[in-house]
Amino acid sequence: QVQLVESGGGLVQPGGSLRHSCAASGFTSDYVAIGWFRQPPGKEREGVSCINFHDGNTFYADSVQGRFTTSRDNAKNTAYLQMSGLKPEDTAVYYCAIDFVCGSHSWDRSGKYNYWGQGTQVTVSS
Repeated sequence: QVQLVESGGGLVQPGGSLRHSCAASGFTSDYVAIGWFRQPPGKEREGVSCINFHDGNTFYADSVQGRFTTSRDNAKNTAYLQMSGLKPEDTAVYYCAIDFVCGSHSWDRSGKYNYWGQGTQVTVSS
């Protein structure tokens, strides 16, 4: 049974930082990719970032490029999303999802991911 357990998130002031983690289990493949998504209030879910566990390649949405960094710990089957320079518009429920590879042209399509974490609220406000 595939399981993704997220932790992190919370309330932070503009300009602050947060780290989100996503621990995966039950996904039996040599190829693993973790995608990060978010859903702002009243808006559709959007892709934030993705990382391939086998080669470390990463992908980012333009809106977070240079502020967010995704990394992984292969031994722990865990991905991390370090969020810095947070803005009020980053407020959303953040999710992780798992697939075999990110795909340079498809990593941000939520439909390609079959398994999702429970989601964690991130609120950026003064």
